[in-house]
Amino acid sequence: MKLAVMQPYFMPYIGYWQVMNIVDKYIIYDDVNFIKGGWINRNRILINEEAKYINIPMIGASPNKKINEIEISTEKVLADKNIRKLEMAYQRAPYFNAVMPILEDVLYCQEKTLSGFLQNSMLKTAKYLDINTELILSSEVEKDEELKAEERLLDICRRMGATEYYNAIGGKELYSKEAFEKEGIKLQFVQSQDIQYRQLSDNFVPWLSIIDVMMFNDAENIKIFLNKYNLQ
Repeated sequence: MKLAVMQPYFMPYIGYWQVMNIVDKYIIYDDVNFIKGGWINRNRILINEEAKYINIPMIGASPNKKINEIEISTEKVLADKNIRKLEMAYQRAPYFNAVMPILEDVLYCQEKTLSGFLQNSMLKTAKYLDINTELILSSEVEKDEELKAEERLLDICRRMGATEYYNAIGGKELYSKEAFEKEGIKLQFVQSQDIQYRQLSDNFVPWLSIIDVMMFNDAENIKIFLNKYNLQ
């Protein structure tokens, strides 16, 4: 069984979805500490040919809290603001009319926890991308809460019956192939290949949120992108 365990990010870049598309089960790592200034509550979209942030408004966010302990604001006025930002950015994009209803479902979600909100956004997006991987919250998985880092992941892998474990390339410095092999698990890292497509000008801005990919590409092109990676 192929498994991945990754923190939830808001509408992450294509590489995140490549990992999800490879595995049978994908654990949303929501019972670890929130990282301030990371990608958990924000991502980048294309506005006037430049990468600009879109943020999910949070209440009392702190690196001393776990992701599933943080609340978000469900005020409609704040969701409206993000919707207007997306409309301004992508109203001339070829797949705007197909994608905006999905983004409205995501942004108007009334789930009050950050992890629940992100889980919903991942489920909606995965469905659009035709990714059928089972998504599971780590806070709902039985595990040894005393373990940390790699040992905690190995414990999850054992309990889930994983034979292969996939991680984004950024984890290469964190996890040891030998440690996984001792448990009978093959560890592989997913390195995205160069992915480019037509935006609104000839000046391509890479590695934006999956929102950008969806706005400028049809389903068939996105399927091709999902398979443009190397394994290490």
